[in-house]
Amino acid sequence: MSHRWGIIPAAGLGTRIQPLAFSKELLPVGTRHDGSIERPRAVSEYLLERMLAGGVDRVCFVISPAKTDIVSYFGGKIGSAPICYVVQQNPSGLCDALFSAVPFIADEDEVYIGLPDTVWFPVEGYELLPDGQLSFLLFPVERPELFDSVVTNHDGRVEEIQVKQPNAASEWIWGAFKMPGRCFAALHRLWLDRSRSDEYFGTLVNAYLANGGRAYGIKRGDVYVDVGTLHGYREAVRVLSNQATLHEISR
Repeated sequence: MSHRWGIIPAAGLGTRIQPLAFSKELLPVGTRHDGSIERPRAVSEYLLERMLAGGVDRVCFVISPAKTDIVSYFGGKIGSAPICYVVQQNPSGLCDALFSAVPFIADEDEVYIGLPDTVWFPVEGYELLPDGQLSFLLFPVERPELFDSVVTNHDGRVEEIQVKQPNAASEWIWGAFKMPGRCFAALHRLWLDRSRSDEYFGTLVNAYLANGGRAYGIKRGDVYVDVGTLHGYREAVRVLSNQATLHEISR
């Protein structure tokens, strides 16, 4: 039986928004309702909400040894999806974190990946990504040089990912991505062949493309906020307030 795995890299130190007395993934941003009770909402719950909306039925958090508060907060299940935890002993970049989940992923599975300190819309973003191929949900931003800018051709095929590059050629950045398990395994093998030298996923994808691999960029993202800084935190609060207002108006 195949599964849809959500992999959440949560082992980073969160130095841009320290000091905190807890993991940055649990930073309260906005609220949620438990029945009639309104409660603070951890920022990583937004990514989980989007993964579950896209059909994820298994979740893997990659955490550091110090982040046991994430385990205490989420426990063993969210909705109907079981949660497992993998410990990344030494944070060594996004690729190292993601591939910590390799033992759980079968070739026939689908893999969903996102960053737990981000808030983005639309909520159904993962549903816009096709099954069976490496595809990125792209968002327009004002300062693409701060992110991974994705250059695509007229057919939507990814030509290059420019990692935090000044004068980026595209205003579209990836905010989430999806791929089949066999592609995840192929990227892992390539990473090993490259002596685990890729810290950023974008540089690994560039090597994958150079070897004949394919990836697609889907320009359907509306709003993307990195909550890893105080500026981003304030922006996320503003965006969520605007979304709540729009929801009320549309009712």
